[in-house]
Amino acid sequence: MMKKLLTLLFCLFASAANAQTSDDIQKIENYLNNIKSMEATFVQMASNGATAEGRLFIKKPNKIRMEYAEPTNVLIVGDGDFIVYNDLDLEQVTHIDYDDIPASLILSNKIKIDGNKLKVIDFYKDSGSTLITLDYADKGDIGPISLIFSNSPFELKQWKIVDPQSVEVTVSLYDAKKDVEISDDVFKFKNPKNSSRNFKKKK
Repeated sequence: MMKKLLTLLFCLFASAANAQTSDDIQKIENYLNNIKSMEATFVQMASNGATAEGRLFIKKPNKIRMEYAEPTNVLIVGDGDFIVYNDLDLEQVTHIDYDDIPASLILSNKIKIDGNKLKVIDFYKDSGSTLITLDYADKGDIGPISLIFSNSPFELKQWKIVDPQSVEVTVSLYDAKKDVEISDDVFKFKNPKNSSRNFKKKK
């Protein structure tokens, strides 16, 4: 009898922990919508074993720069109109539409999780962190994105996506600074032969 009671209590607790409330959704919306700019160090890990790190710059709306440290010779720059993926080793430049990447969610000026354009497909909260997985109504080939927040203070710490090759990619943020002054020049793609990356991998 006691075992059944403990099992029931555990199930009830697990159910409560995983059921998002309107307050939870509002808190996430407010946090994302109130970010004007951000810079942080990031560490990227993939389910295929690949790892990388670098420096992230975000400025709303839709501006992003990811400087990867060596030996990952990649630069990603989005100026608000399109995103450039520059493979420095191959000297190859690829233009990507914002609608083709799930992480464009965090770059939007106005995020509304109302079940229309964005719907919750997974949610979990405990004393230390909150996880929400969001899917797009008109997603096409875009997969869902999971956002992981620390609860105290409430801050974005990670996002996870699955790329078109079915590889799960996790980006973790460290030493993040919100609402800092970032020049628009940071988000302009320049010929890599005439510029250099500022971020060097930590030793």
